[in-house]
Amino acid sequence: MSDKDNNNKAFTVNGGEPVVLTCVDGSRFTGAVCDYAAWIAGRTGAPLKLLHNIERSNVPAVADLSGSIGFGSQEELLEELTALEQQRSQLLVQQGKLMLQAARERVVQAGIEQVETCQRHDSLPESLVELEDRIRVLVLGIRGEEHGEDQQGLGSQLETVVRSLHKPILVVNQEFARPERMMLAYDGSEAARKALRMVADSPAFRDVSCHLVFVGDAEKAETLLAEASATLETAGLSVTANRLSGKTVEALIDYQREHAIDLTVMGAFSHNRLRDLLMGSITAKMLLKTSQPLLLLR
Repeated sequence: MSDKDNNNKAFTVNGGEPVVLTCVDGSRFTGAVCDYAAWIAGRTGAPLKLLHNIERSNVPAVADLSGSIGFGSQEELLEELTALEQQRSQLLVQQGKLMLQAARERVVQAGIEQVETCQRHDSLPESLVELEDRIRVLVLGIRGEEHGEDQQGLGSQLETVVRSLHKPILVVNQEFARPERMMLAYDGSEAARKALRMVADSPAFRDVSCHLVFVGDAEKAETLLAEASATLETAGLSVTANRLSGKTVEALIDYQREHAIDLTVMGAFSHNRLRDLLMGSITAKMLLKTSQPLLLLR
């Protein structure tokens, strides 16, 4: 059986039941990522899977040095470099296992019983695309360990991950706080309707106060807010609907602060990359400016 087959088998939980997939990388957000994943798993009853990726290095430690050193010392040096690379790989594997062990202990302490771990040797986007059918919700930090203690910016692979998957993605950017008030940013788009349906159907939001907001034209807002409110209320949610004015991102951020929103749910990125490039993506701006976790859907 190949390594890829082993990885796939490792993600088959309870006959293939979708998992809350949690990305563990040793960054400053890893603990909070585990806490939010445990909250979702506990509320939905879904199994929780902890994933650690060992990224392939773009610059191999062992290279062709024939043009730089003489034949006499080349073989000996290459052997030393090969040994160092093997040692480095072994250390990275062990480090990852320790991270997964600590993460597992954390979610078990939070009351989660169905917990499994997995370590893969490929890029995070590659892993997630391959495993997409097994994912119920993906939980990851806004920045990875390569950003150290940086307080700003987005992880180098975050946009690629969000654009690549069509599963709910919770982006964590703070220490865990149990969501009591959520904001659903709704504009009637396909992604927003997916977000609406997810909120209405998921047991995770049953006792969470829902603020449904639309930014823009009053006439359009009345129709969209009425339809969305009816869907949420039919599902048993407590809904407060509001139309906001002004620039979209600023209006949403202001509303978050004024109403102490704990979690924001919204559609992610348009299908038009050129438009996003020219106009600026609302998703990227929200990720950069908000201080609360974002649950994104495409």
